[in-house]
Amino acid sequence: MKASVIGGGTWGSAFARHLGRLDIQTNLWIRERDVYEETARCKENKTFLPGFTFPSTVTFFHNIKDAVSSTEIVFIAVPSQFCRNIYEQLAPHLSSRHIIVSLTKGIEEGTLKRMSEVMEEVFSPFFIPKIAVLSGPSFAREVAEENPTAVVLASEKQNLAKKAQHLISCPTFRAYTSYDVIGVELAGAVKNVIAIAAGISDAFQYSSNTVAALVTRGMAEMTRLGLKLGARMETFAGLAGIGDLILTCTGKLSRNRFVGCELGKGKALDDIISTMKMVAEGVTTTLSVHQLENSEKVEMPICEQIYQVLYKGKDPRAALQYLMSRKLKSEYRIEKE
Repeated sequence: MKASVIGGGTWGSAFARHLGRLDIQTNLWIRERDVYEETARCKENKTFLPGFTFPSTVTFFHNIKDAVSSTEIVFIAVPSQFCRNIYEQLAPHLSSRHIIVSLTKGIEEGTLKRMSEVMEEVFSPFFIPKIAVLSGPSFAREVAEENPTAVVLASEKQNLAKKAQHLISCPTFRAYTSYDVIGVELAGAVKNVIAIAAGISDAFQYSSNTVAALVTRGMAEMTRLGLKLGARMETFAGLAGIGDLILTCTGKLSRNRFVGCELGKGKALDDIISTMKMVAEGVTTTLSVHQLENSEKVEMPICEQIYQVLYKGKDPRAALQYLMSRKLKSEYRIEKE
């Protein structure tokens, strides 16, 4: 099976390199012409994944049609804010023979659609899409370093998920399957918002107690929203849920945690974003989660306070003080909180 990876950022590059190491003929599409030309020349993405050369099984493309014309499975690794446009570019060049796997962890701003829902909307007029989503604790650089990593592949069609599972798994990269597309996508998106809160905590030099509380109560918020929207409880106790949440809230490679750290130091959001090469999904996801928690009437106090900090100018210390002084309650009444 030949593969395409759409998106030449850190994650797309690391994933294409992973596939190439498995002797899978892989086409990597890179949007930026200068990055494409340098990567094709050096066999290394010095802009987004410096220090890692690509195997000879990876070929580089700037033309999106050429990148997918001869492949059977397409992995899409672009930020959620660009996904619809990329899907629209891809749609005329894909068919029902393609398996399409989303590697994006976000929610479309405005429509509040998950990426698989956007795919269905864009691709269905052209063909019946075969869709899966991949998520879990997987820093791109650590995948490139071949550190043991486990992820989850979710699809409503388990034969499709199993096919992709067997394709991408190896002794350093293990994929599990799941039916719960809703839960896997929501967990992958919401954990980025909680990670911003964890970064703020780190900037204040709070202890491990604090980040543990944020992770645990953040997990409760993710679960409440997920169950309201039709996800399965066990997904949030798995790799896409608590696994990715722990990684993103504590790992030094977390872009969302970095944003929180910088906010906690008193820097303005626009100034922080302007210094970053890659997108921190949690910034735009915070807006979507804010709308979802209100429309679905789900209480998500950590996510709400991050919204207040990012978009309403609330002081991060005041946000923490609010969280710690809320009305006392039972921990386990999740469905009623």
